[in-house]
Amino acid sequence: MLYSQLGTTGLRISQIGVGTWQFGDKWWGWGRGYGEEEAITAIKEAVAHGVNFIDTAEIYGKGISEQVVGKAIRNIREQVVIATKVWPTHATYNGVIKACERSLKRLRIKMIDLYQVHWPNPIVPIGQTMRAMERLVREGKISYIGVSNFSLKQLIKAQEALKSEQVVSNQVKYNIVERDVERELLPYAEREKITIIAYSPLAQGLLTGKYDPNNLPRDAVRKINILFDKNNITKLQSLITMLREIADKYERTPAQVALNWLIKKPEVVAIAGVKNPQQARDNAGAGEFKLAGEDIERITKIADEIRIDKTLSRLKVFLRLLR
Repeated sequence: MLYSQLGTTGLRISQIGVGTWQFGDKWWGWGRGYGEEEAITAIKEAVAHGVNFIDTAEIYGKGISEQVVGKAIRNIREQVVIATKVWPTHATYNGVIKACERSLKRLRIKMIDLYQVHWPNPIVPIGQTMRAMERLVREGKISYIGVSNFSLKQLIKAQEALKSEQVVSNQVKYNIVERDVERELLPYAEREKITIIAYSPLAQGLLTGKYDPNNLPRDAVRKINILFDKNNITKLQSLITMLREIADKYERTPAQVALNWLIKKPEVVAIAGVKNPQQARDNAGAGEFKLAGEDIERITKIADEIRIDKTLSRLKVFLRLLR
């Protein structure tokens, strides 16, 4: 497994982590084909294959995700780094304190390793949120402070609001197809030694090669993702073909190649969702090799040439929701 440092903390985390958005969420099929038993086994399997970074949030499954993670790590707490998030409606000073207490209880742990502000709240001053986060550090309830879905401007404001601590990470959407983070945020994070935690690293499964114009996902989550619009997924087939070709070269899967491309820089870790032990093993395998520079360039070049149709696809999603 490839490991990197969380920000400037010295804490060693696996560059492939476990994302748990899907735990407890019926939109992702929870209770239909997979549930608590499979989720717990998947986490344990990931840890057995070198993964030590597990990310969750109080909003995932309305707390169910944190409860499942808590059960999974009951006897392996010392082996894992636990990250969770406070929802923006709880971003007030007292709201953060109370939300942290609830997360600790659901996770059944005494300290959260990385506590993140899930989304910026434009109504609550970031200084108020960060004062509460620093109090939690002083009280030994959290170790480090992170943010999620923060723009560069918002990240800088969050940093400036802290007096004795640092923002060590920013969790954002990042994959081969969706690369807005590379414009400003990633270069800044590299300079400041802030870890970028990439969620949706496989573009909700699109980069696994499982889907094509004749085989589109049917779940509610991906039906509203413009990448799965038939026009866009058709354009993306050239990239999928390239991933398959390179995967054969390394005797890996397209998903493993897509994840490995993402963690080419030590400042980036990828949290991939799992629903069963096999997915956990496959994801962990993405952190067991390194793509050659020429293959990274080939993937990047073909991805650069693809133009996603955003306006028309969003209109289609809107009409689909109306129906």
